[in-house]
Amino acid sequence: MSKIKIKNFGPIKKGYQDNDGWIDVKKVTVFVGNQGSGKSTVAKLISTFTWIEKALVRGDYNKKWFERKNKLKNQYLNYHRLENYFETNGVNNTVIDYQGDAYSIIYKNGSLIIQEISGVAYPLPQIMYVPAERNFITYVKTPKELKLSSESLKEFLTEYDNAKNEMKGLVKLPINNVNIEYDKLNDTLNLKGQDYKVKLTEASSGFQSLVPLYLVSGYLANSVKKQSEVNKEPMSSDELKRFEKGVKEIWSNDSLTDEQKRVALSVLSSKFNKTVFVNIVEEPEQNLFPSSQWQMLQSLLEFNNINSGNKLIMSTHSPFIINFLSIAIQGEYLKSQIDTSLRSNQLIPKLNKIISEKALVPSSVVVVYQLDEADGSIEKLSMPEGIPSDNNYLNYNLRECNQLFDSLLEIEEEI
Repeated sequence: MSKIKIKNFGPIKKGYQDNDGWIDVKKVTVFVGNQGSGKSTVAKLISTFTWIEKALVRGDYNKKWFERKNKLKNQYLNYHRLENYFETNGVNNTVIDYQGDAYSIIYKNGSLIIQEISGVAYPLPQIMYVPAERNFITYVKTPKELKLSSESLKEFLTEYDNAKNEMKGLVKLPINNVNIEYDKLNDTLNLKGQDYKVKLTEASSGFQSLVPLYLVSGYLANSVKKQSEVNKEPMSSDELKRFEKGVKEIWSNDSLTDEQKRVALSVLSSKFNKTVFVNIVEEPEQNLFPSSQWQMLQSLLEFNNINSGNKLIMSTHSPFIINFLSIAIQGEYLKSQIDTSLRSNQLIPKLNKIISEKALVPSSVVVVYQLDEADGSIEKLSMPEGIPSDNNYLNYNLRECNQLFDSLLEIEEEI
């Protein structure tokens, strides 16, 4: 399990105060908080440092390359437009400490320090950052011609095109009993209901947010599953050493051109298939009705459960996401009880009517953090009996709404 420590970076000042400041990145990790509190910042840093670790293991670049002055700021954090988030009040007090499976990567005092962790197995990840801006790519006529400033959005668009091209026939969406099909000739996606057909570009904003997220997540989760079936186990420490030796030999071979080295590295890397999918999603609830949020969350959890090492990381403003996640946890607990019951044949179908068996998740692999924009702190949400606590910022606002209404009723009584 990887973990990260963040302090004095953008809106995050204090960071997480417990557990020595470490934020655990579990199989299901959720960040909640007000806008501007740093939810996406944490998710983007996890994305960036997970990618750096992968690049180091795979041999794309060596330690010295990443440790060059301002390389992190000007190149890699620029990918998520975080390059201006460092504290610059005279002294750079920013601290980012990432502990992965194969490397420890620390940014402190303006410098990046990388150390290899020996004697470990490393599951090569497919990393996808799903940005909140995803909905606009469905309603423009020719998204390929857009001049996008966001590198992460460009990559998402690339995988969106890949997902479309892999579609065969009708694909059932998780909401509204609607299917979607891809017209390759005209490069258009069409929604098909029981008695209608409409282009996605003309559909509601909810479908325009959901379809890219659903297609890309499903496509990448299943692609990684196929790769992991070829190479089922993570690369062992001995295999890693042999792989790194092969990378060094390629880079040091002066008889090869740069292009030939890249081809050789590609061939070498092809033996190291991706075995896990890290799906980082901004606002999965975007433009969706509560019941649709529930169906969408179940789909994301199903994709996350395809491989044991997969991770789903979400930032959200929706109280429904947390409450529905509690249902997935409670459902897993009930299933473990039902499996030992004499009535399992009767009870499992009842459970599946409430939640898909493929979407169940044990509480031990779930963590929820809430961020405070006022002081830049991060707090881990308590999970009594394995269920995320109701005492969170999202539910506070629901209760505040009820209190405001009660105050109005009190004024009415005085009329």
